[in-house]
Amino acid sequence: MQLQRLERSPKTFGEAGKLTPSEIHLIDAIGCDNTVLMGELAKALGVTKGAVTQIVDRLERIDLLERIPHPTDLRSTYVSLTQKGGIAYQAHDKMRLDFYRQLQSQLDDEEMAAFDNAIEKLISSLKK
Repeated sequence: MQLQRLERSPKTFGEAGKLTPSEIHLIDAIGCDNTVLMGELAKALGVTKGAVTQIVDRLERIDLLERIPHPTDLRSTYVSLTQKGGIAYQAHDKMRLDFYRQLQSQLDDEEMAAFDNAIEKLISSLKK
């Protein structure tokens, strides 16, 4: 239950403001200096193109990313982060690094290795 609550609750990412986990994960999947096809983004996130379109619509409205038409394929669209989207990406990256450093300060090497192993197994299980 707590994991579900965490997955829904927005967090603040610098000047970008509050973003849901789905929104920041999409921003993270694009990366700071990348341009990605929306179809590839859906595949990378393991969601439908429709789900990506909904999130892209929201993030475009608040100037975190922009759509770029494909030069030769009218059915395809690229997305990339705006400057404000880059700020959100960097804030999320810093948050992730701070969390990992804090975790490392509380666990010894053996506990950290067990944690990393458990996370790998959890990710593998979720992909099935």
